[in-house]
Amino acid sequence: MNPEIAIIRIKNLRLRTYIGIKEDEINNKQDVTINAEIHYCAAKARNSDNMEDALNYRTITKKIIALVENNRFSLLEHLTDQVLSITCEHEWVDVAKVEIDKPHALRFADSVSMQLCYSKDHSNT
Repeated sequence: MNPEIAIIRIKNLRLRTYIGIKEDEINNKQDVTINAEIHYCAAKARNSDNMEDALNYRTITKKIIALVENNRFSLLEHLTDQVLSITCEHEWVDVAKVEIDKPHALRFADSVSMQLCYSKDHSNT
């Protein structure tokens, strides 16, 4: 692993949104828990201590919150994909993973989760 790679982890971001296809899911917001992992080269930030040289996890988190809280989703796959798109939109991001839990989606399970991953294709660079 490249020693200049930094890993940002956003852990257990608890939000509420409309998610699902059943009538009660369409009419009532539900809890979701979001975990995101973002890998990027942090060499400039490590050497400068300047925010302009770092990936701003606060900005990323605010975008995720706005997306989730201001929209409706039928599928957990679609919601996860939209959050993943936010985590990997910056050109510095090499790898990103997002896992979203939907607590109490199944009667005898703590939650159901969906995980999607992004990896930059370096073959074209």
